[in-house]
Amino acid sequence: MMRVLGIDPGLRQTGWGVIACVGNRVSHVANGVCKTPAADDLGTRLVSLFDQLEAVMAAHAPEAVAVEQTFVNKDGAGTLKLGQARGIAMLVAARSGLRVGEYAPNAVKKSVVGVGHADKRQIDHMVRLQLPGVVIAGPDAADALAIALCHAFHAGSRAAQARASA
Repeated sequence: MMRVLGIDPGLRQTGWGVIACVGNRVSHVANGVCKTPAADDLGTRLVSLFDQLEAVMAAHAPEAVAVEQTFVNKDGAGTLKLGQARGIAMLVAARSGLRVGEYAPNAVKKSVVGVGHADKRQIDHMVRLQLPGVVIAGPDAADALAIALCHAFHAGSRAAQARASA
């Protein structure tokens, strides 16, 4: 069994989701959202995000972590803040000795929904289909679970290729 933590980074809200993988079967373990108050200064918010993600790591002991890659949008300052939150997520994983799988937003959507430009409702729907009975903490948590699923699918494909070539 392998536990995968998916992280959808954001400064206001960072979604996280943990799944368990046994062969090609996946099941939901937990999900949630780390929140930081907009009134706090940037440094305080980053420390809070770090502490919250460390608590998730300690509580769920994942063996793998996957993070969505930053996309550049119209708001340069927003993109930089997103990158800083993403850096915190990667730092938490690295401090735990885990390598981080990085996936473009379109790759996550294509893996989970089958379409690279799916909207949030489609992602939520497909996550619920693949993890029956899951109660999702919000759109950011659904995205994080999709990132974890994407990583599990890619890891399974890499393992199958390795077995085939061996």
